[in-house]
Amino acid sequence: MDCLFCKIINGEIPSNKVYEDELVYAFRDIEPQAPTHILIIPKQHIKSAAEIDESNSAVVAHIFEVAAKIAKQEGLDDGFRIVNNCGDIAGQTVKHLHFHLMGGREFGWPAG
Repeated sequence: MDCLFCKIINGEIPSNKVYEDELVYAFRDIEPQAPTHILIIPKQHIKSAAEIDESNSAVVAHIFEVAAKIAKQEGLDDGFRIVNNCGDIAGQTVKHLHFHLMGGREFGWPAG
């Protein structure tokens, strides 16, 4: 499989790891959009949020548990944003389910 995030998980491409367990891997984004910008990805290859179903949805709940843990670890006490882009039109550039955990600045809505 020629998936960038699978290669990162497998150690074929270096990353700045923040967290890892048996289900997820989290690392700092190489083009951060906020002072703290961490990608949280399932180790299981799931193409996008559109492919979440009863067979794999538990990992999404776990990702949000990990996000809360990382946010505390990173000192994001004033708040943070979690973003998922699903599909090309929404801006998903890597076809592996991932969540952006961002904080350390004020955000606008819907973008910014």
